[in-house]
Amino acid sequence: MDQASPNEGTPEERRPERPRQQDRLRPEPIQHTAQPRPTSLAHPVVAGYNGSNSSRNALAYAAGMARRLRRPLLMVYVTSPGVYCEPLTGQVVGLMRDADSLERWLLSELDQAADASELEVHVRTRRGSPARELSSIAAEFSADALVIGAPRHLWHHLIGSVPSWLARNARCPVIVVP
Repeated sequence: MDQASPNEGTPEERRPERPRQQDRLRPEPIQHTAQPRPTSLAHPVVAGYNGSNSSRNALAYAAGMARRLRRPLLMVYVTSPGVYCEPLTGQVVGLMRDADSLERWLLSELDQAADASELEVHVRTRRGSPARELSSIAAEFSADALVIGAPRHLWHHLIGSVPSWLARNARCPVIVVP
């Protein structure tokens, strides 16, 4: 019996074999054990955002509400139709914004306004009337709530505003944050 037991031999012989230099440079495959976050938008908390101080407060409120209800947060930014007529040529021009930079801006605004950790956050941009688009997206996703900022101009209170239109026409609770 020529075979030696595993405990016999010199220390160099008992050491595990070290990986060669070229093997150490190869990255090992990463094992993901965390489950992917769901991407369904069933019953989100919708936050209408336009960059104003009151809409930032509404965004913070909506993030807290989504966290408490364990619902996704859907940030919605509605721009004007952005179509105008060039005075000299009569050509109709549409203003297009870079969707990626707009989404990055909205997510950075969320980071400044609230703690977005542990939240499933989605961003949508729409063109048109803010009241109608917010109502439409809330109905489309069966929103649990629609959170918006209070109007900042006095004349909005006199002739009507987005919150008052939504309070009459939206199919979910509307929360107006000052």
